Amino acid sequence: MYIFNFIIALGMAGAMAIMLSRLFAGPTLYDRVLAVNSFGTKTVLFLLIFSQLVGRGDAIDIALLYALINFVATIAILKFFRYRSLEIALAQMSLRRAVDDSFGEDDEPEDQS
Repeated sequence: MYIFNFIIALGMAGAMAIMLSRLFAGPTLYDRVLAVNSFGTKTVLFLLIFSQLVGRGDAIDIALLYALINFVATIAILKFFRYRSLEIALAQMSLRRAVDDSFGEDDEPEDQS
């Protein structure tokens, strides 16, 4: 079982190296973000396999925490590159609520011509 886990760990390290090459060679920003996200996922799997190799189950919690951080970071990066700010979507949402509240649901804005 130890040899099997070691072979899988080597395969995951190879897949992580391929993702790093994709990160540097990606022609677009979204290819690079996808490569970083895939690298993070493979890192989580590598941490799980490594925890089995060394016989420590508490590394599973670290792997789960890293998976959550990877997910949140990917969403934040994509949001930043879409809006060029992390706060603009919240500002637009509060502005839309203010406009909707001032006109009401059934009222239409009047023409000021």
